[in-house]
Amino acid sequence: MTNRVEDIFAKQLHERRKRLEEATARTGKSEELSHLLRDVDRALDKIDNGTYALCEICKESIEPERLTADPLVRYCLDHLTSTEQRALEMDLELARQIQTGLLPKKDLFLPGWENAYHYEPSGPVSGDYCDIIVSNAEDGTFFFVVGDVTGKGIAASILMSQLHATFRALSATGLPLNQLMERANRIFCEASLITHFATLVCGVADSDGEIEISNAGHCLPLALRSEWVDRFPSSGLPLGITCEGKYSTEKTHIGHGEMLLIYTDGLSESISGTGERYGDERAAKLLKSQGSVTPSKLISAYLDDLNAFSSDRRRSDDLTMLALRRL
Repeated sequence: MTNRVEDIFAKQLHERRKRLEEATARTGKSEELSHLLRDVDRALDKIDNGTYALCEICKESIEPERLTADPLVRYCLDHLTSTEQRALEMDLELARQIQTGLLPKKDLFLPGWENAYHYEPSGPVSGDYCDIIVSNAEDGTFFFVVGDVTGKGIAASILMSQLHATFRALSATGLPLNQLMERANRIFCEASLITHFATLVCGVADSDGEIEISNAGHCLPLALRSEWVDRFPSSGLPLGITCEGKYSTEKTHIGHGEMLLIYTDGLSESISGTGERYGDERAAKLLKSQGSVTPSKLISAYLDDLNAFSSDRRRSDDLTMLALRRL
């Protein structure tokens, strides 16, 4: 690992040690607290001698996402005991259930809009983020967010949950969208490792079809107009690249019967059996060909096209699509 990543883990471990010492002072010394302190000290010693993040059995690298989830991990997946494997499987299932509970309701009512989404992890949990946040404003304002954390697995799912909490909290502050994005970026940057970042689209819409949108290095959102397809280019770096990132926004109007589609690279980066990339242009052409269908039918059309394109091969990346249609 790079020195900076090791420094971040060391900081987390020292903070954990401090809290354990405080707990010991409050409740008295116990076998459990002493065991945890030994584990923290062992991890700190491994950072000092350059063996941190190496499996204690095979000396190969431990999976980065597992270290991010638990800096005290000592063994790679290949050398877990059967008991540890069962515990990991139970943790993954619980994480899947929690993550599913963070998704917006399928029957969510948005004044003046229809909506539908598809959320498909490539494994038990996902690094994709999808949310619709309804405000208390009288104009029917709501926020919509689609994002993609680098990597897959537990670490990415934890960071996805952090984004969910961050945008849920910031959406209630009344901040202008560009400032909301800058605040979210700072929070994400300060809480994650330098190896992780998130591409993301956040927008705010009202019942009259007015939309303000910001794109942080994400796949281009597509808007189906009467005769063409609009694209919304990136207006800033992905979240987590730099804590001082700046984000601009773009305002547009979605007319009656027009559609907005946001997706992750699980769609655009899918590969066919011949090695062809699905790509943004294919996504735009399919959107234009569908006309004014319902959001759920549009997503079904994409899934059918993607399955035909990839010959029904198992997807290797998380896939998320959000469709919003103005009534």
